[in-house]
Amino acid sequence: MRRLATALLSGALAMAVVPAMAADKVTLQLKWVAQAQFAGYFVAKDKGYYEDEGLDVDIKPGGPDIAPEQVIAGGGADVIVDWMAAALAARDKGVDLVNIAQPFDKAGLEIACPKDGPIKKPEDFKGHTVGVWFFGNEYPFFAWMNKLGISTEGGPNGVKVLKQSFDVQPLIQHQADCIHVMTYNEYGQLLDAGFKADDLLVFNYSKLGQNMLEDGLYVQQSKLKDPAFQDKMVRFVRASMKGWHYAVEHPDEAAEITVDAGAQDENHQKYMAGEVAKLIGDGKLDEAAYDRTAKMVVDQKIVSKAPEGAWTHEITDKAIK
Repeated sequence: MRRLATALLSGALAMAVVPAMAADKVTLQLKWVAQAQFAGYFVAKDKGYYEDEGLDVDIKPGGPDIAPEQVIAGGGADVIVDWMAAALAARDKGVDLVNIAQPFDKAGLEIACPKDGPIKKPEDFKGHTVGVWFFGNEYPFFAWMNKLGISTEGGPNGVKVLKQSFDVQPLIQHQADCIHVMTYNEYGQLLDAGFKADDLLVFNYSKLGQNMLEDGLYVQQSKLKDPAFQDKMVRFVRASMKGWHYAVEHPDEAAEITVDAGAQDENHQKYMAGEVAKLIGDGKLDEAAYDRTAKMVVDQKIVSKAPEGAWTHEITDKAIK
């Protein structure tokens, strides 16, 4: 017995002097504040999926004054969540962003108008006011108006663009005839404000075939040349998609985890998590969706030339089997 105890003690002492392997640090910059739009990442951290991959992930919330493209260009993040149009616009200006994964394979952006208002069909936007988000969120609307041949400079034959706050007040206060909403956020706010679904006419960009790719994961292309960084991103994407799949299957729990991470209003986060779950794919970028988005930003002159090399399957091919 004494010999066994001595052996166990020796083993314990040996383990105590072996240094623990340090986890690789990753900083993720979100596109917006902590909310269930990003539930997959919070779940991956909470459930230990990042830790299982040897990663120590710092999730940084965004906000109205935070542009993920600028953060990563300034060295403040390893990877960012961004919309494709904004990423392509930044790439066109010299930030070498490249898409390494695409958790959202459907778009949640749409325009909501009161059914008893003046707008019944797309052509009716002429002469009326539409609330539009900026900071890179305006590109889908401008691209659609460009396709319809409707000016965004106002006047009787154009649409007047109202710079919209990130809430639904412009519609409630009758400042705009229609506003932009996300299926998983502001649309729910309209319902909470007293609108009924039957009261609203919705122009959904996906159903119109005018959707641009939304939340994807972007890194700097130059960094991908480093095999160690590339391996780190493979593990990050694998753990993140595991988090997303869990969030899709357990939206209420994902919402609770998101609230613990700093989000507000648990009931709204549960609504949001349920709606976001409808948009999540397998993480691999759909090339046709990329081509459509790229064509729209070129046609609308958001970028000065057709983008090249703005995405890669190299990470998801290794991360997602």
